[in-house]
Order: sequence, then structure tokens, then C-alpha cells
Amino acid sequence: MLDAALYGDGGSPAVILTYAWDRLLIDPVPGPRGPANFTGLCPLTRSVWTVPADAKPIAPAGSTLPRLAAELPHTFALIDPLHGAEGITRQLEELIEHLTPESIDLLDVGGDILAKGDEPTLRSPLGDALTLAACCQVNAPIRLLVAGPGLDGELPAEILADRMGPASLTLMPGHVEPISSVLEWHPSEATAMLAATARGVRGLCEVRDAGLPVPLTDESPTIHEADLDDTLSRNELARAILATETLAEAEQYSREICGYSEIDYERNKASWLGSQPEQKLDPEATLRQLDQFEAQARDRGITHTTFRRITEALGFSGKQRKDLRALLLSSRPEQYEAPLWHIPAEA
Repeated sequence: MLDAALYGDGGSPAVILTYAWDRLLIDPVPGPRGPANFTGLCPLTRSVWTVPADAKPIAPAGSTLPRLAAELPHTFALIDPLHGAEGITRQLEELIEHLTPESIDLLDVGGDILAKGDEPTLRSPLGDALTLAACCQVNAPIRLLVAGPGLDGELPAEILADRMGPASLTLMPGHVEPISSVLEWHPSEATAMLAATARGVRGLCEVRDAGLPVPLTDESPTIHEADLDDTLSRNELARAILATETLAEAEQYSREICGYSEIDYERNKASWLGSQPEQKLDPEATLRQLDQFEAQARDRGITHTTFRRITEALGFSGKQRKDLRALLLSSRPEQYEAPLWHIPAEA
């Protein structure tokens, strides 16, 4: 979406350097995946591997990247955080030398990359801090962009207002079109809300297993630029991990500075999920469960939710998400405000 908005359709496809770090609904293994967790990767530089459409995660790991590579024209390359911020810095340096890119954008959806580290609503600072630390160490101009302030359900948009510049552009329905088919299956909640708000959806969306309420406002589909050096000076975790050479080392800094590691949370959740029996997806019983969930959500002022939230709230596994979504869309298509699920004001 950002590529369509900033560079249009006339330029060459982007190279998207990104984590293979999917939610447990997709990847039951906690933490990010490295090159050793895939077959079929292609070397781009000594330290950077691309993920082509025929690449496959090695079971039990899962990844959305091969399917993204199949459906989009861009090149997807793998951020490997297993060697800490030093390793990601090395990857960036090699890519810059190899590609000589016209521009480099560091994109964060939601804006929690702008955190200090002590905010009580912050939940997943480690991946952002690692990328920020690496980008601040390469000898090349990198523009830090925040899409959809507050949409990840961590730092509210009002807290972020003085940490970034004014909106440089607002995403429109046309910017969503290049990924509209992807949104029909990809589980990213922040991207789903960003796309929905670009299409005009407004309200209060409930996300994640914790049921976090995220306002969908006129500010939600905006893109802002933030100062990279200011962001590093504010982000205590990113400064602490600048010289880290392993993910475990960076994770320990997260425990010390933020009081937790999101990978520990994933480990605990994966252990709990592994102990739960798989619930049968009975259509009639499931729709009754949905009615109850929606009634409670209405009482909380919720107008929209995601299919990931519904899947977890109703007690289904990630493997059942696709079938659950198909049931809901066939039973109540009028509630689908792509790619979100609308909860009407009255039952």
C-alpha cells in the first residue's frame, strides 16, 4: 500500500526486507524465523536471503511470506534477527551496496517504534527496537515512516502526536487495491485496519487475544514521517541493543528495560495452546457463540473486529480460522466490511 501511495505503479517493484514473525495462529513456534527455518530461499547477498513463492517453512513453523511473494510483484527478503542488531545492520549494509536503492523507508504500522519503553500499554517492542537500532548504524539516508498511528493497539494516537511530524499523505481506496486479494487471507490486524480506514470504515475495533479496543478515525489511514535520530534517543531498548550479536542478548535487554520479552509471552501462550483440545466447528453452535460474543462486544462499544480476534475469542485454533471465516461470510455477508467484521448496533 505504501509503495502504491508513494511511488505509484510506474516504478520498479520494491525490495521488502521484513521479519518472518507471524502470530501463533499462523506459526505455532514462538519468536521469529531465520533462514534455517525455510527451504527454497534464494541468496541475494552473503547475509540476505529472498523468500520466493516456492519457498516453504520447515514444519512445525509457518509463514505468510511465500504466499505474499506469489501474489505480489515485490521481492521479499528475510530480516534475520538471530545475530542481534549487529546482524541486521550487516544485512542492511550488504543490501545497500548490492541494490544501490533510490530510497530506503523504514515503515512501522501503529507507531510503537516511537516508544520510550516504559509505556504501560506497550506489548511488542523488541522487533521494532532491533530494526531501529540497525537502521541508525548504516551510512545511508533512511526515512522513518509511521502508518496508522495507534492501529497496533499499543500506543494511543494522541501519545504519538508530538513524536512525529504532520501527516504527509492519507491512504485512499486506490492504494489498497494492489493488496485487496491478500487482505482476504492475511491475518495482520494492523494492516487490515489500515486498509479498512483507507476505504472509509470508522468506529471502534477490538483486536488481539486481549480484546484491545482500537479507534478507527480520520487519522487512522495517515502516513507520518518521524526523525530517526530522535526516535533512537527516545527508545531506551533500541539504544541498549545497538551492539548485540544474538537475539537472546537483545531479548534479555528487553526483560531488563521493559520488564518483559514478547517472545516469552509467545512461549507461554504456545505452551497453553498446545495443551488445549481442538474444538469442533459446528456451524449452528458457532453462530450462537458469535451472537454471544457480539452482544458482549456491543456492550463494550465495539463496532468492528478482526477474524483473528473472533477465532481466538470463540476458542478455535489457527488451523480453523479459514473455515470459520468462510462460515461467517456465507452466513452473514452483510456484516463484512472488508477486511473487517462489522458488529451492528442491534442484534
